[in-house]
Amino acid sequence: MSVWIEPVTLGGRHVRLEPLSHEHAPALAEAVLDGQLWRLWYTFVPAPDGVEGYIESALAEGERGGLAFAVRDLASDTVVGSTRFCHVDSTHRRAEIGYTWYARRFQRSAINTECKRLMLAHAFEDLEAIAIEFRTHWHNRASRAAIARLGAKQDGVLRNHQVSADGILRDTVVFSIIAAEWPAVRQNLDFQLERFE
Repeated sequence: MSVWIEPVTLGGRHVRLEPLSHEHAPALAEAVLDGQLWRLWYTFVPAPDGVEGYIESALAEGERGGLAFAVRDLASDTVVGSTRFCHVDSTHRRAEIGYTWYARRFQRSAINTECKRLMLAHAFEDLEAIAIEFRTHWHNRASRAAIARLGAKQDGVLRNHQVSADGILRDTVVFSIIAAEWPAVRQNLDFQLERFE
């Protein structure tokens, strides 16, 4: 079986996306403390003592075609979070961008916009993706708004889609960007990034 998404480092003006490895664990454990992100009940952010397991799970998904990144802020040369290509369907050239989180002090900065710009360009321009999905918890209103700001369109809601660790059923909101929409989305992201120059 051929691998559609190969490990790659993606770089921009603000961030570098490095293939996730166990070497990133101490920095990610530090990043997750900023905002106590694991306490947000509607996210999949690891607790500081769960970062190694989080990385192990991401690497296992990588063996099935996914690709996880550590997100490095170039200005501070600090790893500030993580994101990944997941739920990869190489036959139909589709994937999801998910498991995205950043230390609180880097939220609402150029980091997320540029990460998505880099990943979407790689997906649509290098890998010739047909569609890229984004999924989030119904109650994660900040994430839903951020995904919409990227230019993704809401496809629908998967009711009772998953069972959370605490046993509560999760409704998942699904968004996507299709290849034909990429030029306009790219222009929008470039416009958004200009305000951080």
